[in-house]
Amino acid sequence: MQKILARAGLGSRRKCEELISSGRVRVNGQVASLGSKANPEHDRILFDGQPLVPAQEFVYIAVYKPRGIVSTTAEELGRQTVLDLVPFSHRLYPVGRLDMDSEGLVLLTNDGALANQLTHPRFGHEKEYRVLVARHPDNEQLEAWKHGVVLEDGIRTSPATVRIESSHGKGSWLRVVLREGRKRQIREMGALTGLPVVRIIRIRIGALSLGALKPKDWRYLTPAEISALKTPAVREKSTGRKSRPEAQKPAGKQARKYPTPHQ
Repeated sequence: MQKILARAGLGSRRKCEELISSGRVRVNGQVASLGSKANPEHDRILFDGQPLVPAQEFVYIAVYKPRGIVSTTAEELGRQTVLDLVPFSHRLYPVGRLDMDSEGLVLLTNDGALANQLTHPRFGHEKEYRVLVARHPDNEQLEAWKHGVVLEDGIRTSPATVRIESSHGKGSWLRVVLREGRKRQIREMGALTGLPVVRIIRIRIGALSLGALKPKDWRYLTPAEISALKTPAVREKSTGRKSRPEAQKPAGKQARKYPTPHQ
């Protein structure tokens, strides 16, 4: 069922599993459950009491989310969402969410299968950022980001690619590449290693780059970009590494443990 819902544009497979578990989906009058199967051509599938309408076409839009705009599909406090930037009638979902204080590339699509591929850690799609920190980092701080930082919840972040891009007054611009998507990860890594984060701009999701987009700008993806996004990221098979993300493993002795900001 989750595959059928995702193809209809209701979100990633993980999101569609949540919709099924919450009892919002019925098949031929019966509440669907995880593992249920159906044939959209023959079975009557209802979502929130309305017939499921398969997406007639997939839409792929790159948008530059500015700071101050949330990247969720609904906002109860009346704040502007990333969907408000795109005058489009299709039900679209943001892929690669950013917190309200961060900015940069967000992908909007109704292709649930692609959304799942880009967000699930086992596919290994990179996300690249320009990060302004308030101080000039030393080698130990950079090495901590590269090898993984133990967060306050005891989980170690996956190794990141980090390099200094340029100096900026008393601070520095960093180029950071992550292969996981923990909430506010970069900000917490900065706080724990003594590098307060001033600004975050995401410039790439997998094979898709922000390019020349300015805040609030958006554009359709080209066929070549769509094809590149659907190509699985290359994994390090020769090393025997498992696809399970590093962030879910217990903190190892290689991880740097910095004091929390209030200590």
